[in-house]
Formats: sequence, C-alpha cells, structure tokens
Amino acid sequence: MNADLTSEFARYLQTKSFLGEDTDDRDEAASGRKTKMTLRQLWDASDLPAHQFADEIAAFCCLPRITLPQLIAAKALTGRFSRRFLREMTIFPHEGANGQFRLAVGDPADMATRKAAELVLGGPVEIEIASFEDIATALGERLGPDHDKKSAEAEETTAGAAEDVESLRDLASGAPVVRAFNDLLEQAVELRASDIHIEPSRNGLSVRMRVDGLLRAAPAPRHAPPSALVSRIKILAGLNIAERRLPQDGAARLRVANTDIDIRVATMPVQHGESAVIRLLPRDRGLLDIGKLGFGRVDEKKLRKLLDLPHGMIILTGPTGSGKTTTLATMLSALNTPTRKILTIEDPIEYEISGTNQSQVKASIGLTFATAMRAFVRQDPDVIMVGEIRDAETANIAIHAALTGHLVLTTLHTETSTAAVPRLLDLGVEGFLLKSTLRAVIGQRLVRILCDRCKSERRLTCDDLAAEPQFEACGLGAGDVVWEPKGCERCGGFGYRGRIGVFEILEMTGEMRELVGPTTDSNALDAAARRAGMTTMMEDAIAKCRAGSTSTAEALRVTTVR
Repeated sequence: MNADLTSEFARYLQTKSFLGEDTDDRDEAASGRKTKMTLRQLWDASDLPAHQFADEIAAFCCLPRITLPQLIAAKALTGRFSRRFLREMTIFPHEGANGQFRLAVGDPADMATRKAAELVLGGPVEIEIASFEDIATALGERLGPDHDKKSAEAEETTAGAAEDVESLRDLASGAPVVRAFNDLLEQAVELRASDIHIEPSRNGLSVRMRVDGLLRAAPAPRHAPPSALVSRIKILAGLNIAERRLPQDGAARLRVANTDIDIRVATMPVQHGESAVIRLLPRDRGLLDIGKLGFGRVDEKKLRKLLDLPHGMIILTGPTGSGKTTTLATMLSALNTPTRKILTIEDPIEYEISGTNQSQVKASIGLTFATAMRAFVRQDPDVIMVGEIRDAETANIAIHAALTGHLVLTTLHTETSTAAVPRLLDLGVEGFLLKSTLRAVIGQRLVRILCDRCKSERRLTCDDLAAEPQFEACGLGAGDVVWEPKGCERCGGFGYRGRIGVFEILEMTGEMRELVGPTTDSNALDAAARRAGMTTMMEDAIAKCRAGSTSTAEALRVTTVR
C-alpha cells in the first residue's frame, strides 16, 4: 500500500474510531480535512486488485484473512439475515471450526454492522477480512441466482408498501376521516342522492352526487386526504386496501341519519389515485304501486292485462339508470301472491321483496344468470325474473323457460322497445320461438318532476317554435301551455324534485309477429306498432309536459323524436 493510501486509510479508521484514538475536530482541522470516502471508494481510487487491497487491510489491522475458496467451503449463516442487508453491508456470516461465529467483511471499521450481526446471531463474532468481490461472489453462490439486486429492491418495496398500508389503515380509522365520510353519507341521504362519486385529482379531491339522475357538485372534505377517504370506503365494503392497481367491488350495510341503507362500492384506479362510486340503496324504501310509476291510463291497462298472462316473456328496455329495476320490482310485487312461486336472479339485489326467492349473481363461483336459469326451471316456479339478458346463453334459456309455461320478466339494453326484437335475434334466438313466447316489450326513461311549489306556466309563441324546431315535431304548437322550472328552497333551487317514468309498450299482436324473422327491421316494427296505437316515449313525455308534471327541456333531454 503506497504512503498516500496508507495515510488516507489511517484517517478513515480514525474517523470510524477503529484505532481507539481520540480524534476531535481540532485534530481533523489540523490534518486539513475530514475523510468522506468509504473504504470501497478508497479501493476504487487505488490501483490495487481486490485481493491485494484486502491483504493490505488485513495486515494493517492485524486481522485474519479469508479467501474465496474458504468462504465457499464455510458453513454459511446467511439464512438468519435479510438478503438486502447482506448485499448492502457486504458481509458473509459463517460458523468457524470450533462453532464460533465469524463475519467476513470488506470494511473492518464498520462497527454498526458488526453489532447488528452480533444481535442477530446472539453472540460475539470474530472479524475476518475478505475482498469485496469475494464476498459478493460467495453471497451469489449461497443466495442463488434469483435473488439479485432486483430481488433486494423488491423486498424493500414490499416492506415499504406494508408499512404504508398499515399507516393508511390507521389514518382511515382516525376520527377526522370517519367524520368526513359520515358527513358525506348524511348529506347524500338528505339530498335523496342515488350515488356518490369521489374522484381524486392533481389538486385534491372532487365529490359529486347524483340527484334525480343528474350529478351535482358537493363540498369536498377538507381534513381527509383522498387516499385515506377511499381507504375508509374500502374498509367498510370489505375490500383490499393494499390493492390499488385493479378495480374492486364490494358492499356494506350502514345506518345513516336513522335510516338503514345498503351501499354498493366500486373503485377504479385513475391517474391521481383511486376513484370510488357509492350506490345508495335505502332498505326501508317501499315498493311502488303500478299506478304511481307514471304509466298513462291506456298503457297501465295494457300492463295489468299482460301481468295476468300465465306464461310468456315481458322485456323492459332502456339504458342504465332508466328505472327498469324499479319497474320490475313493482311488477313482481303485483304478482306476489301466496298462489305463485317467484324466483329472481339479480346483480345486485336492490329491492328485497318478501315472499319471493331472490338470488344474487356470483360470477366468481360460477353463479351467473344462465346457471341460475337452468336451476330455476327445476324449482317449479310460476314467475321467473332475470335481472338482465347479457349473452346468447341466457337469452335462449329465458326463451325456453317462457315456452315451457313460465312467466319470464327481464331487461335488455336497447334504445327503443322495437329494437329489442332484432337484438334478441342477433343473440341467436330463433325467430319462430320469439314469435310464440314474446308477449310485450316496455321501453322507458326517467324525467325529473317539476317542483309543485315553484313551477311556472308559460304559453308557447311562434318565436318559441322558431327557436326550437323540435317543439313542432313533438306536436306542440303556438298557444299550447307548458311548465318550466323556477327554483325554491324545497327543491334546492333546481326547480325539480323526484322523477317519474315515461313509457312505451309494444304488444306483440298478429301484425307484429308476422314481421319477426331473419330480416326483421326495427323501423318496420315501430311503424306497425304506432299504427296499432302504441304511444311512444316522446308522446308520453309531451303528455306529461302538458299536464305540468315535467318540462319540455326534460322531455327532449331523455327522449327523441321518431
């Protein structure tokens, strides 16, 4: 070892207090500077090979020297240490011939590592000098090729993530976060919201609530970090708070403002964290009477006649959130008598109907709509309700159930009632089966109801018709009276409070059945149905506008002119 390197090494050992000499700041100042180099950096700065540098260190410190063959042959004690610790500290613990603990090190001045090894091994250790390269090679032999630097980093990441999850769990259970979430739920119940949307952004958190079908901004909690608030929701819904990369679904039952509610939670990873949507389902909401759903006098009479049929299929159509589930549940409550056995398969169960047998879809264990339908036909039912026809298998099983003497109620996602027929044919249902089983298709939407306290009357003028050509297409003319929202304390300034359905009922009469076939056209079905007296959703909505139930803006928002 040359003189400069020997001097630098001696200064390094004094800094580490390895030589047992008292070195204060004055001595260091006198020597010109503190050494800031590690022993590995000293080796890198030298021209000596690794084994020769280790020889010089062993001779300088009067410590035994161990070579690579001896390290490989030694009885290793690496299993008691973490791989990350061994690789970062560059040490190789092993057992000597007499059973004593030995520690091969590249840096004999690292007293903290020596003390840590003694704590792990439970006794004093004897220090031996080995080159940094030999220790790395021996560790590679003992730890295996799969435990490289990436593995060490993975262990560090996993440990850090575990600590982060526990910290997040504690934060989510703290009083500020719990209070913030409870306040959100109470506000949602007060506003009659159906959903709460919690969305993280770069600058914080945004909260929106769906009231009467439209989203409204709500004040975001100030003292609840977004990650902690979402974690609180996930804990209540029984979800894994450590999983933030995949969507999750869960449910819970809570009591808010003296009201029992069921919540459905859906989380989704987004750019700045996780968003959560909470569906609120009050448990004490009563089933509606058919007369309160919003059917016109003629359509209500048609529906009651359809529910008296002993078998066949009745389909409800419309987009998500158009009230199909509520209408189905109301129809089931009308059919629910002691003389009928009713089976349902739903996803999820939103209305609990006493006297019926309701099942929840569980795709994770294979309980799908199609699986449940196959089992239902062996349960001797009178009425079967399928929450939704999503695939060809479910469609064909439902058709055959209707064919074998059951009344089948279900839903389908189509824009109009007449579009349901070609959709079922597209799913593989045979046309002749559809002709003999399909009894009716009910299309529906939901419009907001004008607030009774503040709605205002307005008579349409020629200028109104010129500004909005759709008025004339809807059948409105100059001089017709319509109603508009105004806003008051009761409706929160929005002018609307509650919702009502607008409907169209396509009855499969003789003319309509003749049109069912491989080349069925929904437009031809629609024209035939209107000739037979079907009231379209637009016509039903305009009738409600004339009656003062809703506004023309609402009618045009949810329906289209055909």
